[in-house]
Amino acid sequence: MTNFDSRLNPDKPFGSVPDFEISPASPAGPEAAALIRRHLSQMAAQSPKDSCHALDSSGLEGPDVQFFLLRQGGTAIAMGALKTLGDGTCELKSMHTAAEARGSGAGRAMLEFLLGLARSAHAAGIYLETGSTDDFLPSRKLYESFGFAECPPFADYAEDPWSIFMHLDLRPAD
Repeated sequence: MTNFDSRLNPDKPFGSVPDFEISPASPAGPEAAALIRRHLSQMAAQSPKDSCHALDSSGLEGPDVQFFLLRQGGTAIAMGALKTLGDGTCELKSMHTAAEARGSGAGRAMLEFLLGLARSAHAAGIYLETGSTDDFLPSRKLYESFGFAECPPFADYAEDPWSIFMHLDLRPAD
């Protein structure tokens, strides 16, 4: 497993951004479990069962996954995880912002944080799978704004009309 350096900026508290605090969490904890349930419910409503690739709490507790919560005013409003793929790359997993917090910048803050962790671990790239329907358009636009581009299926994924696969090359430019 890749160890991610939690000290992105030693002059700032761990994971702090304006109005947000991002910290490691146990997916089994009550705040995390509530967000995971909401995420799984939303994914099940938007994708057929065989095309729903969201991880439950047990999947997010794997030794190859690092899970984080984003809090605002002490309340967990977003989550995200990085899964080490074992080939020098990572997969972005379980990005979710509570519906009432969408548009607050929480998703963008979590994505910036996770990309920073992947870069600090010298990951060569980061992959993600997201939905192909219009429900997922805001997420795809966010990922594209950070430079993610569509790619073929990766790891254990297969072609699926309900999925879009994306990749961001993190290798330093020569």
